[in-house]
Amino acid sequence: MTSEMTDSIPDRAAAAGRRAGKRERLIAAATRLVHQQGTERTTLADIADAADVPAGNVYYYFKTKDEVIAAVIEAHAQQVKTTLAAIDARHRTAKSRLKAFVREFTDQSEVVAQYGCPLGSLCSELDKRVRQPGLPVAELMRLPIEWAEDQFRSLGRPDARDLAFDLLAAYEGSALLANTMQDPSVLSGAARRLDQWIDTL
Repeated sequence: MTSEMTDSIPDRAAAAGRRAGKRERLIAAATRLVHQQGTERTTLADIADAADVPAGNVYYYFKTKDEVIAAVIEAHAQQVKTTLAAIDARHRTAKSRLKAFVREFTDQSEVVAQYGCPLGSLCSELDKRVRQPGLPVAELMRLPIEWAEDQFRSLGRPDARDLAFDLLAAYEGSALLANTMQDPSVLSGAARRLDQWIDTL
């Protein structure tokens, strides 16, 4: 099963019956390559090649690699918002929404074991660079934390913010271990324990 959290822009365009535009293809290729190779190893030429766009055309859409990275962050943020909205629409209770959130991440356990969490890896890598005001990477963690906090608060928990941090930390830690050990079962096992934990709240 493919996670909505990582559906690519070309996949969504194809589902709509059209070929993605050049800018969309560039962002989708950059998102994939940055996840697989990291920001430092990914070049604009790599992105152009993967997007099937002439290398010179990249500069029509993005002047620098940081502009590409900013677009990748925005694409991730929009996909997180879309996924969380879909969870809200499909599930009636806070507990079922929290469990659906956990499933979104475990649905990509094979990819996470191979390359790491797409959001966590990007945040960690960019944190090692000189701070760039145009790269709001913290948004990728803030969005799911604030959403989870709302779920825990609706369960009447006065420690909702702490629980939201605990939930995301449990996932990100498990994703790191799954990637380090190249073992997707680490993430699926963590998901089962998180489900049990949610049931106790």
